[in-house]
Amino acid sequence: MEGWLAQNNLARFVVEIVEQLDTSAIEGAYRGGGSAPYGPKMMLALLFYCYAKGIFSSRKIEQATYEQIPVLYITGGLHPDHDSINTFRKRFLGQLSPLFVEILEYACSLAIFKLGDFQCFLMSKNS
Repeated sequence: MEGWLAQNNLARFVVEIVEQLDTSAIEGAYRGGGSAPYGPKMMLALLFYCYAKGIFSSRKIEQATYEQIPVLYITGGLHPDHDSINTFRKRFLGQLSPLFVEILEYACSLAIFKLGDFQCFLMSKNS
């Protein structure tokens, strides 16, 4: 999917930043039996990207995993169902809030983002 997205696509930026975040609190909660869950960094990137694009419903986020190339890039072609998305969001709400703030602060520190306007990233990467 690398060739399907422009280098300055917001999805690439989100994945890049999320990879740098300390998600050990979330990852630690994943230890144990049962089937393998979706990776917490992927789920975080999925939520953050979709929120940035105005997609808040877990059902619409699930739908985006089938229809939107940037979302497919983030998920690596996986399709978390809306229950998994909603469960992740509810289970880790306390840990997600500071991570979202950290992502926003990082974007602002790079002067590629103004609150409410992710297009600044796209424009600055082209410059």
